Amino acid sequence: MPTPEQWLEVRAYLGEHRHTLAIKAAEQYPDTVKVADTPLLTSESWVPAVPVPLTDLALELQREGEFHGVVGTGDAAVNVLPEGGCRSYSEAMAELAAPKVFQNRSTYRLIEADLADKHLTFGIGSYFDGIDVGEACAHEYAARELGHVDSLRLRAAVGDPCDPKRRPTNVAISTLTIRHDRASGEATFFLHWRDPKRVGHAGGMYQVLPVGIFQASSDDERNTENDFSLWRCMIREFAEELLGASEEHESPIDYDGWPFAKRLTDSVGDRVNVSYLGMGVDPLTFATDMLTVAVIEAELFDELFGDLVAHNDEGRVLEGLAFTAKNIERFVHREPTQAAGAALLALAWQHREALLT
Repeated sequence: MPTPEQWLEVRAYLGEHRHTLAIKAAEQYPDTVKVADTPLLTSESWVPAVPVPLTDLALELQREGEFHGVVGTGDAAVNVLPEGGCRSYSEAMAELAAPKVFQNRSTYRLIEADLADKHLTFGIGSYFDGIDVGEACAHEYAARELGHVDSLRLRAAVGDPCDPKRRPTNVAISTLTIRHDRASGEATFFLHWRDPKRVGHAGGMYQVLPVGIFQASSDDERNTENDFSLWRCMIREFAEELLGASEEHESPIDYDGWPFAKRLTDSVGDRVNVSYLGMGVDPLTFATDMLTVAVIEAELFDELFGDLVAHNDEGRVLEGLAFTAKNIERFVHREPTQAAGAALLALAWQHREALLT
């Protein structure tokens, strides 16, 4: 086991080199499909040929059943747990390098994704489940790059990162938000720079926004059923990441009585079009993202997001960027953009005619 000092050295290296390490880690999976010539790993059935309306996806929640895959403990985790008795990678992070936002909330854990039938099945998991395997595998990979370990024991134990039976698979909903002026044809998109001092995942990298783990608004049991909706999760993230709204809500949330949520929802299919473009896995951290696009008519966007924040709890919000080939190429290939964000930008550009029609 590494000493706490050695563990922190690897953790710092991981934080400084996430983008480079992710690109290199993709080479560990030569036979796995990559999304749109980016490092994001995927299954062929996860990426549709054309954008799919979010409302076409059917969700099922299964509360029963045990998980029998890799959970990031035991002999496989010996490379990533420091001396001192930490039983998991999240425990080590909390003790030695906790970011500002680091809470072990309940999540909807992906059990099965049959996207040919547009059906996704979830169970109940926790945020730290993903940290204990995915972030731990990223740490192990960084440790090998530094010469601290010879093998990738935990990564090898996981095997296929696109198989939710192999590891606890939390899903983030990554949304590319596009302001579209139908009269002029101009489109603008927004990105987020994730502050490594504030977040436990993908610090120091660009990402689309909003992005949020698919989970209930709080662990109050009343929210589990009420919030089991991709769209409702996205609504909360729009309010939090673009407007700086609090994550604290009443339980359960009255989405019909929340003016912001009702305004957005009532506009879907007319002034707001929300599409699913695919799903993929970060090759370094195994973070799994559902890739979605929300195209919002310009006047409505300005009405709802006129007070767009410059900073939020997780980092800095960039000013709107023109949705052009030049800007897409920049953030897909030349900037340190998280794999899911790069893949989503590339897919959105491929499907721009369908998305902006």
